[in-house]
Amino acid sequence: MHIGLIGGIGPAATVVYYQRLTALMRERGKKLELTIVQASSDELVANNLADDRAAQAQIYAELIGRLQAAGADCAAITSLGGHFCYAETEAISPLPLISGVTPLDAYFAAQGLKTVGLLGTEVVMRTRLYGQLQTTQAVAPAENMDRVARSYLDMALRGTCTEEDRALFFEAGRLMVEDQGAEAIVLAGTDLGLAFDGHDPGYRVIDALDVHVALLADLATEDATLPQGTKGKER
Repeated sequence: MHIGLIGGIGPAATVVYYQRLTALMRERGKKLELTIVQASSDELVANNLADDRAAQAQIYAELIGRLQAAGADCAAITSLGGHFCYAETEAISPLPLISGVTPLDAYFAAQGLKTVGLLGTEVVMRTRLYGQLQTTQAVAPAENMDRVARSYLDMALRGTCTEEDRALFFEAGRLMVEDQGAEAIVLAGTDLGLAFDGHDPGYRVIDALDVHVALLADLATEDATLPQGTKGKER
């Protein structure tokens, strides 16, 4: 299956999706058919902050149309924060849309996790991953969520992580573990690898990006079929 990715939101997340997907396919000895289109992170941030889901969904749909023209069989958004208008996008997408949120619930359950802590954009943390976790309880930073969210967006747009950013994210995770009973901290922002990769914060970390990439690899190798309800719409 030819995979289509909406990239650019932010650039570092696009790179890591590409790196991990190609590495996983290489491990499996399979050829990857992949096309990436470039979205505007500035437009996404503006529409996210304004909660203008219709506007961002239309932008996505046009980009997915380009992926369709390039031969892609399905599309994915390389940003969990960018999923804020997922339902609106899915309704007008010309290709099946592969959620980065939906597979997380099953993954947490399979890992035996009852409570996880979330780091990411404000909307991801506030809505506890858009309210889509059914079998696992999610918690978010209790005292400094706004600061964590601002620092995350700044880092994502820069494409680099400062030591101050890293310390903030590590401490927010530690508090969720110690004070709110989180059994693992979920990197629910696809740029958080900039802060966590190669560093040990002292608690268990799950990168949501890896769960999404594994599903995309399964689809690419036809070890999985498109989830029910992910049919593209005629445009």
